[in-house]
Amino acid sequence: MIKVLIVEDDPMVAKFNQTYLEDIKGFDLAGISNSIEDAKEKMRDQKVDLILLDVYMPGEQTGMDLLRQIRKEQQETDVILITAASEVDNIQTALRMGVVDYLIKPFEFERFKKALTSYRQKKQVLQNQAIINQSELDLLLLKDVLEPDNKDPLPKGLTSSTLSSIFEEILSFGEESFSTDDIAEVTTISRVSIRKYLKFLKDIGVVDEALIYGIGRPVYQYTFNKLNSSRLQNYL
Repeated sequence: MIKVLIVEDDPMVAKFNQTYLEDIKGFDLAGISNSIEDAKEKMRDQKVDLILLDVYMPGEQTGMDLLRQIRKEQQETDVILITAASEVDNIQTALRMGVVDYLIKPFEFERFKKALTSYRQKKQVLQNQAIINQSELDLLLLKDVLEPDNKDPLPKGLTSSTLSSIFEEILSFGEESFSTDDIAEVTTISRVSIRKYLKFLKDIGVVDEALIYGIGRPVYQYTFNKLNSSRLQNYL
């Protein structure tokens, strides 16, 4: 699970962010801080993977000060700024310091979800693979840029959102093989639907399929074909 610290002085906004976070799989709330000092204390007490950070905070220090400290100390903590600070100078400074994303208040849940799921997908890939090829990296970093105006149609009954969810789970297996049941155990998607998506991914060469014989009935096992990962760009 990805441990997330919400740093926000407005209790209502903090609660909204918490509620949004709880609706996205793979994240665990590490705590809510209403000041920079409290955030630093919580970070000393536990490992925090990601901070949802507001710029304007009470006291002498701002969210940007915390971000600078994190970068200066080379802490392995990522930051998404969620703030009303829409000044270009702030945005440019934050991007130079490597923020994962920048959300300007007010924002819709879908934009919040996109920021979090994109972060989760990148983190899963980079944690589970020692080496990554250009196609995989492009799919992670340039998905929105490379996405065509007119996507290729998916087979009837398949949706890009479910395909994206299944693909994220496939990435988490790295080079290990997996079955339909393995995907079903970590999603709310039915086994019948998962089989349809895996068949589609096999047909376009993104996964390889093998029939494994053992005790009981044979089981189809799949492995991610990294060389063909860019073929998904037209569908997601």
